[in-house]
Amino acid sequence: MADTYTPPEVWTWEKGNGGEFANINRPVSGATHDKELPKGNPALQLSSMGTPNGQKVTIMLEELLEAGHTGADYDAWLIKIGDGDQFGSGFVGINPNSKIPALFDHDTGTRLFESGSILTYLAEKFGAFLPASGPARAEAFNWLFWQMGSGPYVGGGFGHFFAYAPEKIQYAIDRFTMETKRQLHVLDTNLADRKFVAGDEYSIADMAIYPWYGGLVEGRLYSGSDKFLNVAEYENVTRWAADLAARPAVKRGGIVNRTAEGALPERHSAADFKALGL
Repeated sequence: MADTYTPPEVWTWEKGNGGEFANINRPVSGATHDKELPKGNPALQLSSMGTPNGQKVTIMLEELLEAGHTGADYDAWLIKIGDGDQFGSGFVGINPNSKIPALFDHDTGTRLFESGSILTYLAEKFGAFLPASGPARAEAFNWLFWQMGSGPYVGGGFGHFFAYAPEKIQYAIDRFTMETKRQLHVLDTNLADRKFVAGDEYSIADMAIYPWYGGLVEGRLYSGSDKFLNVAEYENVTRWAADLAARPAVKRGGIVNRTAEGALPERHSAADFKALGL
């Protein structure tokens, strides 16, 4: 049996404590170095990385372009969070929380951080992927905010202890596995009688939820987690994820600002996607 940890009366930071992310985890906010963000020609300047949270926004931007909203043209600048780029002064000026994604709209002089806020802003700016009023709009927000509140249990909870923690702790893995499966069941039950998360219309709720929960059932988030979670039992989530994965804009948005081979880790153009068959 592992030694029982007794918390001290006052916690102190041990800089090496944090596993794989110890070099970027710290108990204070603010910039660690001066570094201005680059700026291109489009009004929408995105500073991000192709994690599930980052993909929400690039999927939205690509869906807007696919729908003919040329004003949604954007630059996507890679923020390497493992290198601490998110602590540069320019990035912190947009997002004082130092988390990706961050977007600046030079048309309106608006800074945007938190993926749900960015999705809502873009939906309202272009009048797309969000019902204008009534119960349908409320339902889209229900599920958008469900993801905002639930996602940290999947990433910071299950994902961290299953894949990244310096040691395997059964209690932590069991605790967050139970919650992750509960959330998958919530989503699966909801999708039993509707095509998309908020109803019959594709919305920003789908874009927010897919990179996390679609990634889980498709086996893309944490190696071995799809088998461990027995994702095959969530048939409705699997069907919904396959439908979204087939969308051209979702394919494009899923590779922007990623560092894997074949991805687009920096600024890109329609020609880049065309060369990749997208």
